[in-house]
Amino acid sequence: MRIKKALQLSLNMLIHSKLRSYLTIIGIVIGIAAVVSIISVSQGAQQQLEEQLGSLGADILTISSGFSRAVGAGGGFRGGSPGGGGGFGEFGSLTASEDQKNLTARDVTVLRSIVNVDSVMGTVSDRADVSYLGKTASVNIQGVDTGVWEEFTTTDLYSGRYLIKGDSNSVVVGYNVANTIFEDGIQINRQVTIEGKTFKVVGILKQSGSGDSNIYMPIARARDVLEEVGDDEFDSISVKVKDVEIVDETISEIDRKLMLSRGILQEKDKDFSVSNPAAFQETITSSLNSISLFLAAIAAISLIVGAVGIANTMFTSVLEKTKEIGIMKAIGAQNKDILLIFLFNSGLLGLVGGIGGIVLGIFGAGFIGSLAGDSFRFFSTGSTAFNPVIIGGAFILSIAVGMIAGAIPAYRASRLKPVDALRYE
Repeated sequence: MRIKKALQLSLNMLIHSKLRSYLTIIGIVIGIAAVVSIISVSQGAQQQLEEQLGSLGADILTISSGFSRAVGAGGGFRGGSPGGGGGFGEFGSLTASEDQKNLTARDVTVLRSIVNVDSVMGTVSDRADVSYLGKTASVNIQGVDTGVWEEFTTTDLYSGRYLIKGDSNSVVVGYNVANTIFEDGIQINRQVTIEGKTFKVVGILKQSGSGDSNIYMPIARARDVLEEVGDDEFDSISVKVKDVEIVDETISEIDRKLMLSRGILQEKDKDFSVSNPAAFQETITSSLNSISLFLAAIAAISLIVGAVGIANTMFTSVLEKTKEIGIMKAIGAQNKDILLIFLFNSGLLGLVGGIGGIVLGIFGAGFIGSLAGDSFRFFSTGSTAFNPVIIGGAFILSIAVGMIAGAIPAYRASRLKPVDALRYE
């Protein structure tokens, strides 16, 4: 018997199957849909995280006042990027002691003396009232060193330019400030009023993260505008390293020199923290992978249940078609022909279930992505990522599950003796 003929007979069996065959297909649909949606959502979340963390700059370290053993050097990320790359809140429990000292210009000088440090920038930040075209809103203001700010800026420009050395009454605004907070939208070369002082908008940053809600200005002007900011203090200091391969050694050197400069003798008395975005990314990625693996294992249970359903359906099908098997053998069909017919039949059950599962999984993942705030986009980054490799793998997996589950029933059908099969009632 030719393979084509065996496939035709298998397809005919599927088309004329009873209700239990279609219920079996539904089991495979649910299993494959769960696998596709879970993997797509987890990969989309990981891609989104990598994009946001990548915008922070792997070669940029941030020194903040306050210390916690839960974070330690390089153990977490606190605050946002001075370049508007976005922040992720406090990772771990970053706490400050009552006798905490703020970062100062002296610390900046110490950091510049470290061999692997390329450039250093102190920043200050606080909220202030911003007025534009008659509307006032409370916005986060960041004061930056305009001489080096462009080196630390990891967010591209939407329009205009970055702050440069010599700017005094100029500001760069985040995407959200320019397009959402103020109804009419802030445009380049327009003027905004910050705490009663007028500034010219020279640049607007692209959409990137929490940095979208910041306004950036020269640090000297920020000290004038922000009441709570001291004349010689920084909220954080950013360090750009020359060689990211030795970033851990650089963090150790930063710890050592700052502790010496600040008169700290023991690790437990540290009043500052050094954050490394790369270490944070590794921690979060590892956590996401663990969660994804756990959810995929749950989805695999659905596939196992579907496989059991296929095996049960095939065993019942063999019993129902015992006499037909005897007739086919009596007119010349061989064991391998019967084996192929039932293997193809179980494979078709998996195939149909796989197609339905992939479609349902894509729409399910898209729905989850929409709940996370992203529009439903095929094969794109966001809260969901539809990888053709994943979809192709799910398709092959569904067929394989069907054929493996139907292997034993098909083998038993092929081993039936013609005489016994013809006498079967």
